[in-house]
Amino acid sequence: MGKIRGRDYISWLWQYTAPYAGRIGLLLLFGLLETFASLAMVQITKEIIDHATVGSGFGRLLTGYVLLLLGMQGISVLSTLLTALVTERFSFGIRRQIYEKILHSGWREVTAYHTGDLMTRLTSDAGNVADGIVGTIPNILQLGIELVLVFCMLFYYSPLLAVFALLVAPVAALCSWWLGKRLKRLQGKVQESESEYRSFLQESLANLLIVKAFTGEDRAVERLTKLREERFYWVYRKTGLGTASSTVMSLAFQGGYLIAFSYGAWQLSRQQITYGTMSVFLTLVNRVQAPILGLAQQIPRIIALLTSAGRIMELQRIPGEQRAAGEIRGWEIGVELRNVCFGYTREPVLKRVNLKICPGEFVAIVGESGIGKTTLIRILMAFLETGAGTVDFYNGSGQRQETGAFVRKFIAYVPQGNTLFSGTVRENLQMGREDASEEELWAALKLASGENFVRSLPEGLDTVIGERGHGLSEGQAQRIAIARAFLRRAPFLIMDEATSALDEATEVAVLQGLRALEPRPTCLLITHRKGVLKYCDRELCIREGSVTEECSTTTICTA
Repeated sequence: MGKIRGRDYISWLWQYTAPYAGRIGLLLLFGLLETFASLAMVQITKEIIDHATVGSGFGRLLTGYVLLLLGMQGISVLSTLLTALVTERFSFGIRRQIYEKILHSGWREVTAYHTGDLMTRLTSDAGNVADGIVGTIPNILQLGIELVLVFCMLFYYSPLLAVFALLVAPVAALCSWWLGKRLKRLQGKVQESESEYRSFLQESLANLLIVKAFTGEDRAVERLTKLREERFYWVYRKTGLGTASSTVMSLAFQGGYLIAFSYGAWQLSRQQITYGTMSVFLTLVNRVQAPILGLAQQIPRIIALLTSAGRIMELQRIPGEQRAAGEIRGWEIGVELRNVCFGYTREPVLKRVNLKICPGEFVAIVGESGIGKTTLIRILMAFLETGAGTVDFYNGSGQRQETGAFVRKFIAYVPQGNTLFSGTVRENLQMGREDASEEELWAALKLASGENFVRSLPEGLDTVIGERGHGLSEGQAQRIAIARAFLRRAPFLIMDEATSALDEATEVAVLQGLRALEPRPTCLLITHRKGVLKYCDRELCIREGSVTEECSTTTICTA
C-alpha cells in the first residue's frame, strides 16, 4: 500500500462528510449567529455605559442586551444537541463502514492486525475523525470569520490597535508550524500505545484461564502497568508540547492586551474616548486575539483528525475478497486441487497437493499436529490464497468454479475449539440459518446429540450463555456448534476436530447423525481419532506437505 498523500486525506474526508454537509453547515450557522450576537452585545454594552455616564435612560438597551443573551443561550442549547446527534451518527457511520470493510476483506490480511488494534481504530480513531469533522473544522471556519468581523469592528474604532492586535498572528503561525510537525508524530505514538494497551487487555481477558493456570496474575498486572507508563509517556509529551506552545501564545496575547489597556487609559485620560469606547477597546482586543489563539489551538485536533484518518484509511486499503461472477449451484458439490502450494513463510506447508473429493463422499484427513490440515481447510474456504495451483469446486452437472469467498455459501463449517457467541442458544443456532423453524432447531440438536441437555437448560433454547459458551461444558458447546452446521443444510460440510471434546458414545451418535443427513452432503473431516475413520469412505494423510491416500473403500470418484 502506497503512502497516503494530502489529496487522499481530502478526498476521503469529503466522502464521509458529504452526507452530513447540511447539518454541519447548520452548526456553522449557529456558531456565526452566536458570533454576531456577541459582537452586537459589545456595541450595546458601550451604549449602556455611555448612557449611564451621562445619566440618560438605558432601559431599552438593557432589554435588547437581555434578549440577545437569551437568544445566544437558546442557540447554544440547539447547537450542543445537534452536535451530539451529528457526531454520534457520523462516528457510527465510519465505524459501520470500517466494520463492513473488515468483514469483507481478506482473512489473512485482517488477522495480521491485533484485535485490540482494530478495536482502537473502530472506536478511538473513528471518534477522533467524527469530532474533527463535526466540531473542529466548523469551529475553524467560525473562528476565521469571527477574526475578520472583530478586526473590522476594532479597526473602525482604532486602526492602530487593530493592526497591533494582529501582530501576534506571526507568533501564532510560527508556533503552529513548529507544533504541527512534532504533534503528528506524537499523536501517532499515542494511538499506537493505546492500541497496545487495549490489545493486551483484550488478549489477557480472553485468555484469563491461561493467565490463572500459570499463576501469571502478577506478571499480567506488571505488564499492564508498563504499557500504561509507556502510554503516559507519549500522552505527557504530546500534552507538554501543546501546553508550552499555548503558554507562549497566551503570554504574547496578554502583552497585547496590556498595551491596549495602557493605550486606552491614556486616551481616556486625555478625554479622547468615552468610558464605553474604552470597554469596547478592551473587549475587541481580546476578541481579535481569541480567534487567533483558538485557531492555533485547533492544530492538535487537526493533527489528531489526520492521524486517525490515516489509520482508518490503512484498513480501507486492505484488498477485498474476490467473489466469482457465476457461482455454481446444486446439492452435489465436489472439489479438486491441482498442484496446490502454500507457505506462511518461505518454508512451504503444502507442496504440489493434488486431491479430488467427489460429491457425497465422506473423507477423513489425518496427520500430525501442525502439518497443514487446518491450512488446507482455509485454502478450500478461500481464507488463504494459494501460492501456486488451482482449487476448483464443481457440481453434479459438471459446472466448475475456482474457489473464492462465494464457496462459503454452500459450505457448513465446524472449526476447532469453542466458537459460540454470547447470547441465547437459539441465536447461536440461527447463525447457521436465520429462518430456521423451532422444529428444525430441535431436529439439528437431535442429530448433534444436543437435544436432551438443551431441553434440561432453565430456558431451553432461550437460555442465555456467556462469551465463548460460558455456562456450558466444552462438549455441550461443541454439540451446539455441530448442530449449527447441520442446520445450515449445506451440500459441503467441513468438520475440523469437531468431536474432540465428546466422549466415545456421543461421538458415535454424532457421526451416525451426520451419516443420516438427507440429502447426503460431501463431508471433509479432520481428526486424530481412529474411531471416526470407519464412518468415512476414504482416509487421506498429510506428510511433509503432500497428501497421500491411506486407504479406500468402495466409493469411486468418476466425476
